Amino acid sequence: MAEETTTNTELETETANEVVVSVPEKVEAKEAFDPRRGGNNNNKNPRRPVRRGAPRREERAKPEYAQKIISIRRVTRVMAGGRRFNFSVAMVAGNKAGKVGVGIGKAGDTQLAIEKAFRAAKKDMIQVTMDEHNRIPHDVSMKYSSSEIMMMPSPGRGLVAGSSVRTVLELAGIKDITAKVFSRSKNKLNNARATIEALKKLRA
Repeated sequence: MAEETTTNTELETETANEVVVSVPEKVEAKEAFDPRRGGNNNNKNPRRPVRRGAPRREERAKPEYAQKIISIRRVTRVMAGGRRFNFSVAMVAGNKAGKVGVGIGKAGDTQLAIEKAFRAAKKDMIQVTMDEHNRIPHDVSMKYSSSEIMMMPSPGRGLVAGSSVRTVLELAGIKDITAKVFSRSKNKLNNARATIEALKKLRA
C-alpha cells in the first residue's frame, strides 16, 4: 500500500510540473498573435490577412430631381376570372431650385407605377417665378376641382403649409410662404395640382 501511495504522489508531481511548463508557452503564443491588436508583423495566421487599407467607395452622384410619393392606392377590378389588382401612385418631383411637377402612374407593379409617375412629373414640370430670396412675389389663390388654396409671402416665418401643398412648395425650393387650404377636401392629388396651378399664375 505504501508503494502505491508513493507512485501516485510522483505522478501528481509530474502532472503539476507539466501544467506549470505549458502555461508560459500559451502566454507567449497569445502575445505573438493578438487579434485585438491586429496580430504580429509576420501574420502567420492565413485566416486573418493583414489589410493595409480598405478600398475607397465611389461617391454616388446625386439625382437631378428629388421625388416624394404623396399617394399610393391599390385598385381592384373584378373580372370574370377573378380580381385583378393595379397600383396608382401620385408623386411630386422637383429640383428645389424653382422647377416642380406632379405626376401619376398606374401599373400592375408598384415599382413600375412609381417610375411612370416620376416620368409624368418630369414631363409636366413648371418653372416657378421667385425673387432673389426664393419667395413668391405676391399673394395667389386657386381652385382646382374640390380643392381651394391660398398662398402668400411671409418673410421670416419659413414654410408654413400642410398636406401635399407643403411637399410641392418644399420640392420647388420656395421659402418664407404661408399656404392655407380652404376646402375640406383631403384629396392629396387635387391639393397638389391646385398648388401647381396657383404657382403658374405667379408674375414677377
